[in-house]
Amino acid sequence: MLQPLKTALCAAAIAVAAAGCSREDVTHYRVEKQAPPPSAAVPAGMPGGMPASADLPAPPKGGGLRWTLPTGWTESSGGQMRYATLKPPVTGRVDASVVVLPGPAGGELANVNRWRNQIGLPPIDEAALVKARKVVKTRAGPLNVYDFTSDGEPRNRVVAGLTEAKGDTWFVKITGDAASVGAARPDFMKLLGSLRFE
Repeated sequence: MLQPLKTALCAAAIAVAAAGCSREDVTHYRVEKQAPPPSAAVPAGMPGGMPASADLPAPPKGGGLRWTLPTGWTESSGGQMRYATLKPPVTGRVDASVVVLPGPAGGELANVNRWRNQIGLPPIDEAALVKARKVVKTRAGPLNVYDFTSDGEPRNRVVAGLTEAKGDTWFVKITGDAASVGAARPDFMKLLGSLRFE
C-alpha cells in the first residue's frame, strides 16, 4: 500500500518540476551596459591610466594656470582630464594640451619616459634627465621643458613642460608629426613663457 503512494507522490513531484521548467515560462532581460563612473586615476599614458571626464577639471587648490594664446591658436575645454586643448594653426598631425593632476603625478622622470615612449624612444635615467631639461622662468614659477624627436620614419616629436604648484602638477605639451610640432614650436615656447596663475 505504501509503495503505490510513494510512486504516485514521485510522479506528482516530477510533473510539477517538469511544468516549472517549461520554456514558455523562462524570461530574458536585456540590461544596457553603462560606462563606469570616472575614477581618480592618472591620465592616459601616465603610470596607472587616465580617468574620463567631459568637464573641465577645476584646479583643486584655487586659481588655475593661464596663458596668452599665440596669434592664430585656438583653445577649448579639455575633456578626459584635460584642463584645456590647444590648437596651433599648422597642418599635419599635432595635439597640444594642458593637464593638471594632484600631487607629483608619478614624478618627473616617469613622465618624461612616458613621453619618450609615446614617440618610440627608449627611457632615460636621472643623469640624462638633467641634461635634457631646460628650465623656463614663468610667472607660474620655473617650468621644466623637454624636447624629443624620434628616429626613423615617420618622425614624431614632443615638446612638454611641467611644473608643480600648490600641490598639483601641471603639464603643457605639444606632440605629433616632427615637422608640424617644429612649425608650432616657436609660438608654443612663447605660450610657455606666458604661463601664470590667476
